[in-house]
Amino acid sequence: MENIGVIVSFLLRVAEPVMALIIVILCFSSLRGGRREEHALVVLDDDSRKVSYPVLFWENSIGRSKGSDIVINDPAVSKDHAVLLRRKDGWFITDTGSKSGVLVNGEETVGRCALAIGDIINIGDTRLVLRRSLTAANRPGSTKENKRIPGPVILGLISIYVMMMLLQAVINMGNTFALVPAMGFIAFMFISYALSYNIFKRRDFELEALAFLLSGTGIMLAATHNTDTHQAYVQLAATIIGMVIYSFMIWFIEIPDRVMKWHIIISVGAILLLASSLVLGKELHGAKNWIVLGPITIQPSEIAKIAYIFVGASTLDVLQTKKSLTEFIIVSAISVGLLVLMSDFGTAVICFVTFLIISFMRSGDIKTVILAVTAAILGVVIMLSVKPYIADRFAVWGHVWDYADSTGYQQVNSLIYSASGGLFGLGLSKGYLQNLFASENDLVFCLMCEEIGLIIPVIIAGVIGGLMLYARGVTTRSRSTFYSIAACSAAGLLVFQSALNIFGVTDILPLTGVTLPFVSYGGSSMVSCWGLLAFIKAADERTYLHRHKKSKKPEKENKTSNTAVET
Repeated sequence: MENIGVIVSFLLRVAEPVMALIIVILCFSSLRGGRREEHALVVLDDDSRKVSYPVLFWENSIGRSKGSDIVINDPAVSKDHAVLLRRKDGWFITDTGSKSGVLVNGEETVGRCALAIGDIINIGDTRLVLRRSLTAANRPGSTKENKRIPGPVILGLISIYVMMMLLQAVINMGNTFALVPAMGFIAFMFISYALSYNIFKRRDFELEALAFLLSGTGIMLAATHNTDTHQAYVQLAATIIGMVIYSFMIWFIEIPDRVMKWHIIISVGAILLLASSLVLGKELHGAKNWIVLGPITIQPSEIAKIAYIFVGASTLDVLQTKKSLTEFIIVSAISVGLLVLMSDFGTAVICFVTFLIISFMRSGDIKTVILAVTAAILGVVIMLSVKPYIADRFAVWGHVWDYADSTGYQQVNSLIYSASGGLFGLGLSKGYLQNLFASENDLVFCLMCEEIGLIIPVIIAGVIGGLMLYARGVTTRSRSTFYSIAACSAAGLLVFQSALNIFGVTDILPLTGVTLPFVSYGGSSMVSCWGLLAFIKAADERTYLHRHKKSKKPEKENKTSNTAVET
């Protein structure tokens, strides 16, 4: 009987990575297949020159610069002259500080000016007419959405994957401690899909499924980490809270202009969140970044990551009108400074890299990035001279075997135990690494390698990397530069944080003590990851497509009205 259990456990360990790979392939192929073809939403016709400018995006820069979305070769046109943008109420144009201004139907514009089909727009000496696109894809009823994998199918496969891990845990542990959190997690997945499909009218669920795949793996690791499954319940509760925040954020950022109105409040809130750790925080594991409220511990720096991206992202008309990065630089400097004072250097580095991504996307100027990196290097040199004990933390980097009995103890044992797992692992709860401090969060990548094998951790790393590629792909179709900047910076943050975790524990980079997104134990981290995923989800215009279609009323051709144009 014991031999049968060993065989079944091995077969499950072989089947789990196969199932995980199938789920990942289906999700990303479905995401790719669901894209709409890029076509003109409207056109700007220059009748005198017999030139037609297709408008492909929701926000379009107009100017003489070759970097503009709509390039007009007219000496009277400024390099960055105006922004043509679409909102729920229709099309608008904004003069972004040009020399000759923008006229609509002969009247000079101030701020955002509403447009209707047939309006005449004068930019410099160029006369443009806003007209509907005549492409077949833009005619009502002609847009066809490509087939996508139904959400219940993918969730069913994830359920099988979790059940495999549960059965393996029962065989290995000889008890059913993991049954309740596993069943609770599966039930929550389907409830989330039902709410998303029926209440929020979202037809796609691939991003959520990928997050559930990762978080489900983390919950099952936590459920087998000790016999009281306390960590598994914390992870499950954090996943539920994270999903609530995820849904709220998608609703909140549906209207970019609403986000911009809250911009200052969010900036102040981000700083206050970090400052609260210094005032109310308790030092745990060398960093004063935890607030203890009875049995609950909260890490404000994790939540501040979400607010930080809100601060950095912006709409195109705001960026082009106010190109200064002063406000964002000030908030970034204060945020990084507070994190350094807390000794939370891992999050400080993540925050700084996110700053570089946002700065480059806002300005498009590599000089800004070089200047920021130079200033950061100078700051590190000063910090190491003032606080030399910090340098001692990095002395072990690249030499963990020389410090195997002291500061390199965790990494040396992590490397040894992870290598013993092979491709398919020793089995859940069968590893020795779980007895090491922080194995469930900082060292979770090696814990997975030991207990469930190398293949699944590599797949998980691939999923997080794939989120970056997906975010980059959907930004060209985003409804606003706010979504483009927010999605790319959120995905970049997740990728860089994962790199710090994986390469830190394997001694390729210094060990900074950051979590592996969605997998590591930690409620604040889980909530933060779902919040960051919301930025990536909102960047895809299909997120709001079906809800808008249902609520949309038939439009009348009225040249004097602010006519919305179908997509």
